[in-house]
Amino acid sequence: MISGLKQHLKTRVARDKQKPSKLVDNPLVRATTKSLIALRQQARSVPLSAIKIISPQSGAYLSPFKGRGMEYEESRIYQPGDDIRNIDWRVTARSGKTYSKQFREERERSVLMWVDYRQTMLFATKGIFKSVMAARAAALLAWSAVHQGDRIGGLIFDEQQHYEIKPQNGDKAALHLINQLCHHQTKTNDLKNSSNTAEQALIRLRRVTRPGSLVILISDFRRLGEQAESHLMQLSRHNDVIMFFIFDPLERNLPPTGTYRISDGEQSKVLNTANKQAQSAHQLQFQQHFQYLQSLSRRFGMSLISCATDQPIEQALQQGLRLKRS
Repeated sequence: MISGLKQHLKTRVARDKQKPSKLVDNPLVRATTKSLIALRQQARSVPLSAIKIISPQSGAYLSPFKGRGMEYEESRIYQPGDDIRNIDWRVTARSGKTYSKQFREERERSVLMWVDYRQTMLFATKGIFKSVMAARAAALLAWSAVHQGDRIGGLIFDEQQHYEIKPQNGDKAALHLINQLCHHQTKTNDLKNSSNTAEQALIRLRRVTRPGSLVILISDFRRLGEQAESHLMQLSRHNDVIMFFIFDPLERNLPPTGTYRISDGEQSKVLNTANKQAQSAHQLQFQQHFQYLQSLSRRFGMSLISCATDQPIEQALQQGLRLKRS
C-alpha cells in the first residue's frame, strides 16, 4: 500500500525536498487538538440521536440496543406476571420465598470509537490523510455523544501500540479522546517489528464493550485478518455497530492516463496509468473490498457509512445516520 502521494497527483503534501518536520505540522497530514475541539458546534448536526428511541417513561432510551441494556436495581417478592428468568435464586433460597430481580433502564449508553491509525491510513491524494479524517470523524461523534449525554470511550491503535479509553461522561471525556487522537497518530515506523493487528484490536474492543453500547469502527478495513469476521459477529450480537469506511479517490479509480511518480518520502516509483487492463483491475479490487464490507454489514446487522478523503465528513455522517434511523 502506498503511504503518500506527491504533487504529481495534486496531493497537498510537499515533495522530497521538504523537511519531515514540516509534514508533521501540516493539518492535512496530522490532526491538531485545536481543529478537533473546533468541531464541537458542527457536531450538533451529526444526529447520533437518530438511532435512539425516545422513551415516554423514565430514562432516555427504551430498549434501543441489542442486548438487555438494563442494570440490576433490587430484588422483591415475586408477583404474578414477573418473568421467571428474573427469579433471584440466591435470595429465594435464603428467605424461603420467591424473589424476582428488578432492573432499571440505563439512562446513558456507551459510545465506543475504534480508530485505525495503521500505515494504510497514512495516505492521501486529495483532501486530507485518511488518518486525519478518522480523527475528525471520532471527534465529531464524540462531541455529538456529549450533546446527547452519552459516555465516550474507545480504542486507538496502529501496528505497534494501542490505547484504550474507558467510557466516561462529559466534556472531559471528549477532550481526553481528542488528546489521545492527536498524540497517538500514525508515524512512518519500521513495520518489521510490528505485532499489533486489526484482529487484536477487535479482541481488545470486545473486552471493554458492555452489551447495549454503540460501537463505531473507523477504518479503511484493510488487512482485517481471517478471524475478524468472528469478532465483528460477536460485537454486533449485543451492540449496535457502525462501520465508517474511509477511502482515498485514488483507491477507487486510477488518475487520468499518464505517468506519475509516487513517493512515501523515502523511496519513489513510477506509476503508468495508460494500461486499461491495470485500470480495470484496480477498480475491481476496490469494488470487491467495498462489496465485502457491504456483505459483512448485512450479515451481522451492522451499518456501513463510506466517505472519500475529499468529501465533507459531516455530510457523510448526517446521511448515513439518518438512513440508519429509517
